[in-house]
Amino acid sequence: MKEVVLDTETTGISVKEGHRIVEIGCIELDNLVPTKNKFHCYLNPERKVSEKAFEVHGYSDDFLSKQKKFQNVVEEFLKFISGKKLIIHNAEFDLAHLNHELEILGKDKINNEIIDTLILARDKFPGSSISLDALCKRYRIDNSKRIQHTALIDCDLLAKVYINLIDQKEPTLDFQKQDDKFNQFENSNILYFKKIIKPSSDELKKHKEFLKKDLKKNFFN
Repeated sequence: MKEVVLDTETTGISVKEGHRIVEIGCIELDNLVPTKNKFHCYLNPERKVSEKAFEVHGYSDDFLSKQKKFQNVVEEFLKFISGKKLIIHNAEFDLAHLNHELEILGKDKINNEIIDTLILARDKFPGSSISLDALCKRYRIDNSKRIQHTALIDCDLLAKVYINLIDQKEPTLDFQKQDDKFNQFENSNILYFKKIIKPSSDELKKHKEFLKKDLKKNFFN
């Protein structure tokens, strides 16, 4: 199953207070490797951005008033995430806002499988700071571009954090395939180097005894 790292920016924290989404960012992963498939849009929330939210993402009311509304991108968004596992940091927040937008349009809630990296980090580092910035620092991920919160930058950072959280920094080698490849080309001019196993001291002793016997046999014959 392919995965989608997802992040949103909003006009404020609480859906109950009528806050809306102003940006959606998604990056697709295939076997933990980002593909070229991305979904990104700014949205007209049809309301003012709170001061605290503006400090976080910096999107002004004037800028957002010129963007598309959620109803104009909803089908494209749902198609992009269809059948894919969603990777979200603090999923409760983003899903609450996304489902609120879908509810306004009379659509079903998101029912994708969800992995919340906030929960993964909390289980792995109990008692420690588990914000995205803190996790980037822990894993030595460069987050210098994150001057303000923007959905795509956060998705890119979260993808790297996620791979570290599940301890899958590099693909696991399939040694059976490596052996098959060696057998396929062992008679060709391509050289493959297998692991060298050093003989034990007992094996070396037996080898020397064998050589002595063999030399005596050849000498007297």
